Amino acid sequence: MESPPEEDFCSICHDSFTLPCQANCSHWFCGHCILRVWHHGSALQPCKCPICRRFITLLIPTDAAVQERQDPEASRVLENIEKYNRNFGGGSSSLIQRLRDLPFFIRRLLREMMDPQRSLPFVLRVRVILAMALTAIYVLSPVDIIPEGVFGFVGFLDDLIILLIVFLHLATVYRSVLLYRHGDG
Repeated sequence: MESPPEEDFCSICHDSFTLPCQANCSHWFCGHCILRVWHHGSALQPCKCPICRRFITLLIPTDAAVQERQDPEASRVLENIEKYNRNFGGGSSSLIQRLRDLPFFIRRLLREMMDPQRSLPFVLRVRVILAMALTAIYVLSPVDIIPEGVFGFVGFLDDLIILLIVFLHLATVYRSVLLYRHGDG
């Protein structure tokens, strides 16, 4: 989603969203509310989502929130979100966290690739298409590192591992694009 659901509200302040931000766990919060949660805890580590308790390693404000930058209060909140992203958005700390973040980033990446209004960098589009094409060729080809015909299900695992590696790579590349777009730009 590019914006929070119409009938939804911030789970922290229980009011309508102001400067809505989506966390890497896919939950939506007011920008100042989630920053207040972070400031209430340790400033040296990312805060945990108040809903699912996962570490929030990236906050993505809506395009409409970014457009409100001329307002001094909104500008201050957006600067603090950029600071948060610089501190904690560099990457997930563990493989478990990366696997949890994978659906979020893949959904957003595919949505941006399908939306003609969004402009992903050309290099990223080529990388995504090339990675998906090469993965499809490998998975569908009869040539495998561990052939399914000989090893059965164990032979199928190498295909799943290749798919997982490709999706983790794509999610990492897309995370860096989001961090650049919403952290520095």
